Amino acid sequence: MGILMVQLISIFISLIAFAFAAWLFLWVKRQPSDNARIAQVGELIRQGARTFLRKEYAVLARFAAVAGALILILLPSPIWKGDIFHNITMCIAYFAGTIFSAIAGKIGIEVATIANVKSAEAAKQGIKPSFMAGFRGGAVMGMAVVGSSLLGVVLVYLLTGDATSILGFSFGASSLALFAKAGGGIFTKTADISADLTGKVELGIPEDDPRNPAVIADNVGDNVGDVAGMGADLFDSNVASMAAALVMSTALDKAVGGDRYTVMVFCYAALGLLASIIGVMAARIGKNGNPTGALNSSTYVTTAVYMVLTAIATAIWGLEWRIWGACIVGLLVGVIIGIATDYFTDDRKKPVQFVAHASKSGPAFTILSGISYGFLSVLPAMIGIGISALVAYKLCEPINPAYAGEFAMFGISMAAVGMLSIVGMIVSNDAYGPIVDNARGLAEMGNLGDDVLEITDELDSAGNTVKAVTKGFAIAAAGLTVIALLGAFRSEVNEVAAALGIAGLEGFDVMNPLVFFGMLVGAAIPVVFSAMLMLGVDRNAQRMVAEIHRQFNEIVGLRDGKVDPEYDKCIDIATTGAIKELIPAGLMAIVATLLVGFIGGVEAIGGFLTGNIVSGLVFAMFMSNAGGLWDNSKKYVEAGNEGGKGSDAHKAAVVGDTVGDPFKDTAGPSINTQITVVSLVASLASTLFLTLSIF
Repeated sequence: MGILMVQLISIFISLIAFAFAAWLFLWVKRQPSDNARIAQVGELIRQGARTFLRKEYAVLARFAAVAGALILILLPSPIWKGDIFHNITMCIAYFAGTIFSAIAGKIGIEVATIANVKSAEAAKQGIKPSFMAGFRGGAVMGMAVVGSSLLGVVLVYLLTGDATSILGFSFGASSLALFAKAGGGIFTKTADISADLTGKVELGIPEDDPRNPAVIADNVGDNVGDVAGMGADLFDSNVASMAAALVMSTALDKAVGGDRYTVMVFCYAALGLLASIIGVMAARIGKNGNPTGALNSSTYVTTAVYMVLTAIATAIWGLEWRIWGACIVGLLVGVIIGIATDYFTDDRKKPVQFVAHASKSGPAFTILSGISYGFLSVLPAMIGIGISALVAYKLCEPINPAYAGEFAMFGISMAAVGMLSIVGMIVSNDAYGPIVDNARGLAEMGNLGDDVLEITDELDSAGNTVKAVTKGFAIAAAGLTVIALLGAFRSEVNEVAAALGIAGLEGFDVMNPLVFFGMLVGAAIPVVFSAMLMLGVDRNAQRMVAEIHRQFNEIVGLRDGKVDPEYDKCIDIATTGAIKELIPAGLMAIVATLLVGFIGGVEAIGGFLTGNIVSGLVFAMFMSNAGGLWDNSKKYVEAGNEGGKGSDAHKAAVVGDTVGDPFKDTAGPSINTQITVVSLVASLASTLFLTLSIF
């Protein structure tokens, strides 16, 4: 099968995904909703999310304009030294990446803020219709993210025939994802922490009590952080994995002749989207079904379908079975990491129950036990990433002894493509979480009764568990992707070095002081990045808590529920603070990469990326899992265990959850985007680092 044929098939499957997303959207929109109070609150959430997204995108547009101008002048080589057309192509590809990523986020917000209302009202009919409204609303986001990422990569490659331009497209997606995830994470956790501390701990009122001034901002935050932010994050990871694989596949095709390996990248990525479509269509739940089981079984169905489809394609078109094996190893390890994450974050498992029990002794024990289990949860994921990289490397190394190292690194990149092949289902599961979380709040504010709240609580608990699993999956996928990007960086450097007639890179010797210098700096960046984001949440939440206190003290009748609070004031605080705080942390990571490159050259950058990857994966996995564990420990207590709501254990568990909130929804999932961004910056600026460094 030729390259043009597989590209046309990929475009066709992308269009099928968009058509399926449109059908799902119309299905969700047709579901009945007639409660005036829920419609009113739902509209407040929708308008708040739209306002935040509009202001955030206005700031990011200015950043993108500056970044685009610098790319035009400097990348892939200074415009006065290289091919002007190549720089223009890179700049256009970068803008295309930002636009595609922004559109995916916008689609997710629009659908999620309709699906939350439909899911809340459907809960009056039982768990099945409520689950289906939430899941299919999330699936619109899943189809939009993967359809647009595949379509974008195919079009860029079809129009330019240049894999390096896809790195530009990927950088556009990554840079927007970095700031969207950071900004959305700061917004959502500002509101969540403020609502919990003032509502549950100080006043003893329920989580989504309409008297709480932060309650609408909290529900808005679920959408801008967990729908738009996470969608941009997984869009970025999916594009980056394809970009890294294509950089190496084109180099291999050039070396051995033909286009066989580039065909494999597009073929496997397109079949992943097709498998996700089938998986979403197959998702079902019984009248008294288990939502966590339904979500997990959909993932397993998608995985099995993908394995069968790619095996058939490999056999029919005579593709390389070893590369297929590497792809499947990545896919299976992704599922296993998800299962390991589930163990540490599911409220039916021992770690969550132990932390809930420890909460009876006070918040210090909640924090200590949660941090300890969070650290323990890192090991299975890191071993999984390491094993998948090692097996993929060794599996593909013997394909062609003359290019053993190149094929081995290509195997790792295809393991990343395999792990991200079911990303359409992963995004669907992830977006389901904030939709049913909102539905739970809407059910409480609409006074739909205890039976409906019981259903939405069960759906929300499943959403929390699955969100923790999808975050673990996203971090693991980013880990494999950036290892592949490290290989892409080496390929880019060696191509330029060969053209200049100088020595290239064989590997990175840690005894080399330049490599070691880069490694130390790279390892420190995720720590500083996390601190900057969490301090942003801290500062913003303090401002919002002060505003909530002001409203309860000054607005007569608010405590008794006789008047509505000034919800818009809290939304404004969360929006203004998030936009103010989102740029510095991301810029710090990018500037640090450039400084290390211009000081120590490509060897220092190799060390920098290695340190950044290892440190970043450890911190991202720890914070994501610890945060999910604390959240579900709180819900476990609220379900009537260890003293139930209002008990000392409950108050301690709420404190644990407020510490975990910026861990799991701000810093943790933003780190995997950060390591992708710096890896792409390194690859794009490799020519500059090779020719302009001090040492």
